[in-house]
Amino acid sequence: MPMNEHENFILQGDVAFNVDKDTLQTFRRSYVVCEDGKCSGVFPVLPEKYKDLPIIDHGSQLIIPGMTDLHMHAAQYPLRGIGMDKEQLDWLKSYTFEEEARYEDLELAKKAYESFAYNLRRSYTTRAVIYGTIHNDATIILMDELESTGLETYVGRINMDRNSVEALQEENAEVSLEGTKAWLSAIEGKYENTRAIITPRFIPACSDELMKGLGELARERGMRMQSQLSENLDEIRWVKQLVPDSTCYGNAYELFGTLGDESRPSVMAHCIYSSDEELEILKKHGAYIAHCADSNINMASGIAPIHKYMDLDLKIGLGTDVAAGTAVNMTQSILRTLQASKMYYRLVDDSVKPLTIENVFYLATMGGGEYFGKVGSFLPGYDFDAVVVDDSTIFSMRNLSVRERIERMCYNDTECVITGKFVKGKRIRR
Repeated sequence: MPMNEHENFILQGDVAFNVDKDTLQTFRRSYVVCEDGKCSGVFPVLPEKYKDLPIIDHGSQLIIPGMTDLHMHAAQYPLRGIGMDKEQLDWLKSYTFEEEARYEDLELAKKAYESFAYNLRRSYTTRAVIYGTIHNDATIILMDELESTGLETYVGRINMDRNSVEALQEENAEVSLEGTKAWLSAIEGKYENTRAIITPRFIPACSDELMKGLGELARERGMRMQSQLSENLDEIRWVKQLVPDSTCYGNAYELFGTLGDESRPSVMAHCIYSSDEELEILKKHGAYIAHCADSNINMASGIAPIHKYMDLDLKIGLGTDVAAGTAVNMTQSILRTLQASKMYYRLVDDSVKPLTIENVFYLATMGGGEYFGKVGSFLPGYDFDAVVVDDSTIFSMRNLSVRERIERMCYNDTECVITGKFVKGKRIRR
């Protein structure tokens, strides 16, 4: 049945959602109620007051909250699975920068971003924070394509004026800043679901003048920022050379005024080697860590102690980091996060216990969803973001619990079929 954002309806099926980082609530053959784009709750027995609402019966299929991807590079989507024998900085030089430079060709950009948006719409993701490129027109094409999907996203026009290939390096800080302002003017008032975010690629690619200018621009316009932090040991040493007055990589962002605050929090991807000082800086600014386990493994960057970060009550979600990560499906990020935490426990520090499926499902839904507000759960008052999953194609001789089926889905997502998807109560996929 066709639906718009403001219709009221009910999904029926086997339901799972987090209420906190340790607790996954599950219900068999229960009802998830949507009113005006918000969740009114999950009920094993439908309350009388909802008896006149239309019910979409999904049988024993899984109904889960939509997932939030806090870090991905749309322009790199055609590059996934290529050059994985390189580490981060060499991969950027050998593959990524040259790939992104091609987005000056708007016909190519249109084809690439159509493919990216199409596949993101078909995934478990309902919200995302995304890098574009330095090209204004191409980034607007990306935003147009994402807007058409019904997904909720933040999209950034990248800034970089040093340490790149010639075709992807802006002339200086002034040119980069003026380009960003022109992009913001061109998209003002254009979108309902797609928002702009300030995007210095990372400190090695941005001069001091550019970083300071972006910090000022974000403050003046009340905008959020995304970037990358402490992904690679060589990168960390490089930043210390570039910003010698900084006490750590995170402090370098802080010195430039680019970490934001609780009202406009930044997203900092990776944070594999964040010191206690750096973690305190992130916490002080209300910044979100985008944990990108798939990318961290592929680039041989390292293993982030995510359980430690969760115990410190840092704000954390997951990112696919396509194309250093190789899939847009967040279930792969869940799987890699679980596997990496086991290796951290076994090989690095056995006092840090592995993450559970409850922990990581939380990161993929509520943890990252919080960046967009009350998102990522079926608790009353949360935005009605939902994904319906048919896992019946995975044969089992056991009578599995809903919790076991969620775990199995994350380990075997290619054998599952998404049969429905909703963002703020609006159906965006059948």
